[in-house]
Amino acid sequence: MEKFTTITSIAAPLDRANVDTDAIIPKQFLKSIKRSGFGPNLFDEWRYLDHGEVGMDNSKRPINPSFVLNKPEYRGAKILLARTNFGCGSSREHAPWALEDYGFKVIIAPSFADIFYNNCFKNGILPIIQSDHVMDQLFKTNSEISVDLNTQTVTFNEKTVKFEIDAERKRRLLEGLDDIGLTLQYKDEIKSFEKQYLKKYSWI
Repeated sequence: MEKFTTITSIAAPLDRANVDTDAIIPKQFLKSIKRSGFGPNLFDEWRYLDHGEVGMDNSKRPINPSFVLNKPEYRGAKILLARTNFGCGSSREHAPWALEDYGFKVIIAPSFADIFYNNCFKNGILPIIQSDHVMDQLFKTNSEISVDLNTQTVTFNEKTVKFEIDAERKRRLLEGLDDIGLTLQYKDEIKSFEKQYLKKYSWI
């Protein structure tokens, strides 16, 4: 997992509440347990005008020109703005996989579904909770937004607001540690334990 420091980017404004995980990555695309390859089908039913299936050539599919991710000014956005209860619905981890694979590093919303919120941290995405008032201001900005995890700040239009984050989650993002990386910090201790265990229980 890449280390997270500061992200400065234009933000894609998804002005919708209660965006569920099936909208983020529809169920027909959940046939792989790899973390990559889901970005092209992120928000598939909203991005395209036809029904998507695994294996389709997305470059030949008709796009929905009114959907935010299809607008030229938001191409390459690393920050996603949303409304309340983002990531509700089923607990599929494919949802943050698809968002991360597309290129999003930060999601800012008034609230998130609990399981989705937790899954974001495990996959290198920073979910930030801001008030409806701040969100209204963010949705109106046309300039880049800067997110600094060290100082826990969001800066836009010469205005800076703070955000809260659990200290351990912050550390893991800053150091680029997913669950596997966190475990590997103790690889020497693990090897020592295994050696002693096998010596004590040699018949296993």
